[in-house]
Amino acid sequence: MSLAVPARSGRVLAVLVALAGALIAAFVVAPRLLANGTGAGFGDESDLRRALRTAFAEYWQTGTRDFPAELTTVVDYWFRYHLAKAVLAAMLLAVLVALAVLLWRAFLAAGAAGRGQRVTLAASGGAATVLALCSLVLVLANAQGALTPFASLFPLLPGDEPATVLAQVDQRLADGTRTPPLDVMIEEFARYHVAMAALAAVTAVSLVGVCAFLWRAAVWSADRRSRRVLAVFGTFSAALALSMVVVAVANTTNASDPVPGLAALFTGGW
Repeated sequence: MSLAVPARSGRVLAVLVALAGALIAAFVVAPRLLANGTGAGFGDESDLRRALRTAFAEYWQTGTRDFPAELTTVVDYWFRYHLAKAVLAAMLLAVLVALAVLLWRAFLAAGAAGRGQRVTLAASGGAATVLALCSLVLVLANAQGALTPFASLFPLLPGDEPATVLAQVDQRLADGTRTPPLDVMIEEFARYHVAMAALAAVTAVSLVGVCAFLWRAAVWSADRRSRRVLAVFGTFSAALALSMVVVAVANTTNASDPVPGLAALFTGGW
């Protein structure tokens, strides 16, 4: 069934759908290619894990805060990888928001259309909205990874190869003995949570603005169906804003006391 949208809007719709498809493909394929553009040479995640574990074991033994060259290569690669994914996810989010707005506007304007046409528009608008929310999560997660690339590599460390080194890390965390590498890890882990707290707070404020706009539009709308749809989306935006506040508070708490969370990560409880 074709969507009941004006011809010009139909062309815009087709362009947005094509852009969304291209950006989704780019999000999957391009970041690794872009991150490897400087000659890092990581073929897949297993290559990255091996390089990280070897470099981290060397770093731990140095007893200094400065990264050795091998670890610098891994961290720089991870920064570029997440930066590329964050930018692509942000572009995808913008396209999907525009697509969702176009589809919901068509739904609200489809008063004379058949019930089946309205159901199709509502389903399409709902799908675009859900995909936009998924893109928002990807933006936040990858922005966090780009802002704190070393800490975001920590989940890749546990495994058989660096078990002795990680046991030493765990022991130092448990008995409170600090070494320069461990100090860097604790500081980076705290920044990791600060970054997400800040990103979640900004997102919450933005969603509150969206919520206020939608509720105001609902109050002033002359059409009952439009008021209902706008009110539902306004309430949904408020719920999302509240969830972002919870995320911000949780990450702020972890940032204020990062040691338990870091210890849980290396013991598999994070």
